[in-house]
Amino acid sequence: MCDFAPLKNDLFIRAAFCEKVERTPVWAMRQAGRYLKEFQEVRAKHDFFTVCRTPELACEVTLQPLRRMELDAAIIFSDILVIPQALGMEVQMVPGKGPVFPKPLANPGDLKTLNQTPDVDKELGYVFDAIKLTRQKLDGKVPLIGFSGAPWTLMAYMVDGGSSATFSKARSWLFRSPNESKALLDLLTDTIIKYLVNQVRAGAQALQVFESHAGILGSSTFAQFSLPYLAKIATQVKKQLSDLGIQRVPLIIFAKGAHYAIQELSATDYDVISLDWTMDVKRAREICAKKSKALQGNLDPAMLYAGVDEICSATKKMVQDFGVTGHIANLGHGMYPDLDPEHLKAFVNSVHSASEELINSA
Repeated sequence: MCDFAPLKNDLFIRAAFCEKVERTPVWAMRQAGRYLKEFQEVRAKHDFFTVCRTPELACEVTLQPLRRMELDAAIIFSDILVIPQALGMEVQMVPGKGPVFPKPLANPGDLKTLNQTPDVDKELGYVFDAIKLTRQKLDGKVPLIGFSGAPWTLMAYMVDGGSSATFSKARSWLFRSPNESKALLDLLTDTIIKYLVNQVRAGAQALQVFESHAGILGSSTFAQFSLPYLAKIATQVKKQLSDLGIQRVPLIIFAKGAHYAIQELSATDYDVISLDWTMDVKRAREICAKKSKALQGNLDPAMLYAGVDEICSATKKMVQDFGVTGHIANLGHGMYPDLDPEHLKAFVNSVHSASEELINSA
């Protein structure tokens, strides 16, 4: 690992481990993105994956939101679909449509076309270079988060060939070809573990795993085709980091829509369970407190379309619902492209002021 400046603001790290904080830390999923004019200016000159693959550009857009507001963490700019690319699949980012796989996995026989032993350093080295550069540029201001898509979510894109309301093609694999599905999930899991460990070696100070499409699985299907792989990722990443002598790297799991699996997720080795805006905070607190797990979330992103006063009021209630121990404030999903950056700033400032008020009144 490189030598980096000492961390000046460690609120995020302490909150992730349920330690005492002076105020609740806050960041936002997709905080670097299309809602920012300066990001749009970069994208006007460069293709999406060119930004991902150019460390200087990825670093620049990672830092953009931190110049506007007092966020307590940065998250490296990349995409979850770099893993399928590392396995040999082509992915295009089509304006107005999102990710498209020109040649998705049409049937289980297509698994043989994938690179079964990808060289993660070679295929994804640009991500590690972006992390190193961003850590240097951050100069210890806040922690840098690395991330990956989860196995089921990546499989869903790889089989359906892009975004879908149902991912019915991928779900059909789970029932028609369970053994082949598990083979693909195993390949993805092993690749993700290497990818996340190497992100930390490059300088990432926390990791988040995005199971973005957990909500389209039933609880029993999730238990068979998602949970074991998520659990293995957390256990193996922590073990490998420990073997390298690297400690205190919090792991966050965001399983969107998996309200039915909070208890099961709290039994894994993740330190933080991230909630979407539909989830019951009180119930999650009761479950996760027994396992000393922190929570992240969970303001509805659409609330940022409201006026500033309404945003502040909703944020204050959210902070009170979670409490100030073991909470990382965030949206319940990512920023929408047409949101006003000033409204995100109001959310960030409200988290800080409301949590400080709550702590001081205790």
